[in-house]
Amino acid sequence: MDYFCGIDIGASAAKLVIIDQQNRAVAKSVRRSGVDYAATASRCLDEALALAGLKRAEVRASLSTGYGRHNVPWTDGRATEITCHGKGAYFHFRRAITVIDIGAQDCKVIHLDADGRRTAFKMNRKCAAGTGAFLEEIAYRLDLPLAQLNSLAERSTREVTLGSFCTVFAATEILEKIRRGERVEDIVKGAFRSVVQRIVEMDRVDGALVLTGGVVAHNPLLRLLAEEAFGVPALVPSDPQFTGAFGAALLAREHAQSGESSSC
Repeated sequence: MDYFCGIDIGASAAKLVIIDQQNRAVAKSVRRSGVDYAATASRCLDEALALAGLKRAEVRASLSTGYGRHNVPWTDGRATEITCHGKGAYFHFRRAITVIDIGAQDCKVIHLDADGRRTAFKMNRKCAAGTGAFLEEIAYRLDLPLAQLNSLAERSTREVTLGSFCTVFAATEILEKIRRGERVEDIVKGAFRSVVQRIVEMDRVDGALVLTGGVVAHNPLLRLLAEEAFGVPALVPSDPQFTGAFGAALLAREHAQSGESSSC
């Protein structure tokens, strides 16, 4: 049995998936990316191999993606986040889809046709609005653990609207709302709504809407808000945080079996 590995080194977290010849995930690992991407990648691999009871020699091919994809020396190739997230999402939903990946530092909107071919994409790199970094700043300003934001927002009874998408200005606005006596859960839901609204302004949705990424995985309320904003049901693959790594593993298998170049 041959095995294939994909690793997604994001700005915040590193995600690794090992799949078998039937594209079944046999092991996964996630860690904070830290400052040494190569060391983090090796730790993820060792952890996943141990979980699957495998040795490195049993992994026939591997591919890296994400912000730190060039810092993983042991992979056989690299591919962009756009390519890997599209590949991973289309595996689960084989139809025309628009993939929205909400990451820690950027947001990607990827359009795929009914055959899984990419037709267009947009990426938000220069502003934290619409990303996990925006929510991290909100949590910091409210002196709350990031993991508590979703449950707080779900308890909101009167959503507070934030007038600014800018992380710096929004933080100042939040302090003012606290001074005026607004409830924390209502402010947090307003922050979630702000993230979704920024994404809505980036691009349209063609076909089915698919949400991926760690921010979606940890904040399921975003799915409901996205459905409201776009007016269509939102599909979420299993383990949405690992979609990019899973797509990278699929590409590693395809390239190894076809003899193609492993970089794209």
